[in-house]
Amino acid sequence: MFLSTVFAIDICAYAVMNNHTHVVLCVDKALADNWDSDEVLRRYHKLHRGTLLTQKFMNGDMLSQGELITLDDTVEIYRKRLYDISWFMRDLNEHIARQANKEDDCTGRFWEGRFKSQALLDESAVLACMAYVDLNPIRAKIAKTPETAKHTSIKKRIHAAKNKQPQPSVLMHFVGNPRENMPQGIPYSLKEYCELVDTTGRCIHDDKAGHIDNTQSPILERLGLDSAQWLTLTTEFEKHFCYAAGAEQMMNAFKRHTHHQRIRGMSKAKELLKRA
Repeated sequence: MFLSTVFAIDICAYAVMNNHTHVVLCVDKALADNWDSDEVLRRYHKLHRGTLLTQKFMNGDMLSQGELITLDDTVEIYRKRLYDISWFMRDLNEHIARQANKEDDCTGRFWEGRFKSQALLDESAVLACMAYVDLNPIRAKIAKTPETAKHTSIKKRIHAAKNKQPQPSVLMHFVGNPRENMPQGIPYSLKEYCELVDTTGRCIHDDKAGHIDNTQSPILERLGLDSAQWLTLTTEFEKHFCYAAGAEQMMNAFKRHTHHQRIRGMSKAKELLKRA
């Protein structure tokens, strides 16, 4: 959570499991581009020591013209790191590894390898992946309902809502349905999302095929999904998508952009993520 106050990266959803974590992130490059040098270094120094030159600058010491040129180059390197998902995950995983090794009184490699990532190409993919992440403890049978699932974003959102508190500042906000002068955030209702995830969680927990009535789930209507598609996405998201997830036309655009010959999940994109 602390990392979201440092990076120009918002957390949409997360689930901390026994031996792995899931996070859905939204990069805000425009925000980082608007930071001045002081802001970039202030944020970066919360996590890393920087260089003697950046420390000197932040201490208010005078710099020569040559030092200022070098400083500007360093600031741009740090700025890019502060909206880079790889750097975000590096800092997250390093912190977890240090804590785990301290608790176990050992040293050495903690994680098996580099994290896996998928590009979420449209709103349907984002919402489906968020729900997939929020429902991790339900699928793992370590919780019965979202509000009892420890260390998840959905529990944090539900707890705040039940106590009539503002949406958690460390999570990207739901900002309501699309409209003019739309604020930055997830363009759906928090209440609808929580209700849909709760209903989905009960279907999954009961080990039944389940059915979610579209008349009770306005989000599904706007996403252009039916309950069967939604349940498949929220139980098998990682199984069907590898590099990216989204509607067919978005997947094709991603394939061209990344110069892939083919992308796993294209058939499922046609079947499950039809653009509304």
